[in-house]
Amino acid sequence: MTIKKLIINTTLIASLLTAGACSDYLDINKDPNSISNAPIEQLLTSVTTSVGFMGGSDIYRYGALISQQVSGQGTGATTQPQEYERYNIQGSDVNNLWNTLYATILSDAELIVTKANETTSPHYAGVAKIIKAYVYQLIVDTWGQAPYSEAMKFTENTKPKFDDGAAIYTSTLALLDEAIVDIKQPTSTKSPGVNSTIFSGTFTGATGTRLKWERLANTLKLRMLIHYSKIDRAKAVSQITTLVNSGAIFMTANTDNFEMPFFNSPRAQNSIHQFELDRGDQQFPNNTLVSLMNTKNDPRRARFFTSFPFTYNTATSTYKGAKGNDAPSTAYSRMHIYLRGDTTKTAAPINTNGSLNSTSYTYTGAAPIRMITFAEYNFIRAEAALYGAPGDAQTFYQAGIRASMAAAGVATAAIDAYVTANGTLIGTESDKLKLIIEEKFTANFGVAVEPWTDIRRTGFPVITPPANALFPTVPRSLFYPQSEIDLNPNAPKQKADLSERIFWDK
Repeated sequence: MTIKKLIINTTLIASLLTAGACSDYLDINKDPNSISNAPIEQLLTSVTTSVGFMGGSDIYRYGALISQQVSGQGTGATTQPQEYERYNIQGSDVNNLWNTLYATILSDAELIVTKANETTSPHYAGVAKIIKAYVYQLIVDTWGQAPYSEAMKFTENTKPKFDDGAAIYTSTLALLDEAIVDIKQPTSTKSPGVNSTIFSGTFTGATGTRLKWERLANTLKLRMLIHYSKIDRAKAVSQITTLVNSGAIFMTANTDNFEMPFFNSPRAQNSIHQFELDRGDQQFPNNTLVSLMNTKNDPRRARFFTSFPFTYNTATSTYKGAKGNDAPSTAYSRMHIYLRGDTTKTAAPINTNGSLNSTSYTYTGAAPIRMITFAEYNFIRAEAALYGAPGDAQTFYQAGIRASMAAAGVATAAIDAYVTANGTLIGTESDKLKLIIEEKFTANFGVAVEPWTDIRRTGFPVITPPANALFPTVPRSLFYPQSEIDLNPNAPKQKADLSERIFWDK
């Protein structure tokens, strides 16, 4: 079974299973529309699919709008992205995202671990633990405190306490160690296969997907450890050095990217593209990102954005980004192939204000949702090396640029020319850090949360709150979900505003 068929058929499988449950309709203690004992194989399909869709949904949009990779605009009426861009993100706005993270993804992952332990299937347990670690890292970096030690107890504890973000990070790093031990076990009754929509294929063997999961686990550790650089740089360098010198394996190519593939088929297109279809003319590339790339004549622009004004000749194309508090308009470049998939027909110009200012394409929606990439790995290593960890910062910096451009489909000659012009780290340590993080910011276009995290952690790229922002500083975290505040007496007091800092942002 191909991944494409698997994604499309998941809903059908669930429907058939729930239809069979109708024979229990006289038992009022059973939900006839709920699967009470899903197979471990189906649970992994569910959790990997959910993680992929989540990576391009609300959690991506909050971070992209705050970090000024994306701008909320429109033709006049106030839109949700416009409000988010000016930091009007309320606790009630994040209820659905929180529920997806806990009640869907983490819940399914915990069930996989339980079933894996029951059936002596450590390979499944390891994969589920890596996914749990990734999700908890996003949760901490978005909210700070969160349920962890008392979470995932199901009916045993429906009102879990919130743990400090630093404690969750410590536990999550240990969870990744457990996961690596699990996936490296020589025997496992069951192992993931094509039922995983991420790293699909044979799990064991010299070229099995087990290696990709192990590389991901160690690369995720690096991402988390570099986050300590602001609060305790010595700790970050020491722990990264220990990890690198331990013989741990990391991502080696773009084929190791932690990403979810999507397809040109209804219900199988990526979530960023689906938002564009559902809410056209509400989000555009942000001026901060576009200007940064324009300054360097970045060849990725032709893949990231449509030209503005529109031209069929990409060699002479120009690109224009929007910014918060702009007058209502759609006269900007738009998100393009890199986030939305290839085009299925030649662009049709849109006549805006009497000139050809934009384009209308039909996209496949088959671009992957990228969550952690080989490019990011190299930029982490470049930053860590700058601080004193193993490796050469310059080498990793250039490798990150090349990986990002290759993933965007840039020709080798154009990559070489760009690296020649922009691939040298010069100046003070702060100057070099700025270059690394700005290139990482560009490479992480479409990656949830991390660009916002780097701004909070390093101050780069330097951004200014929109003129119409509700408060004058860039948000440091989001409000806790209002549903959690209302229903969980062990939840912390709601934040006064969005200036409350994550533990690593002190």
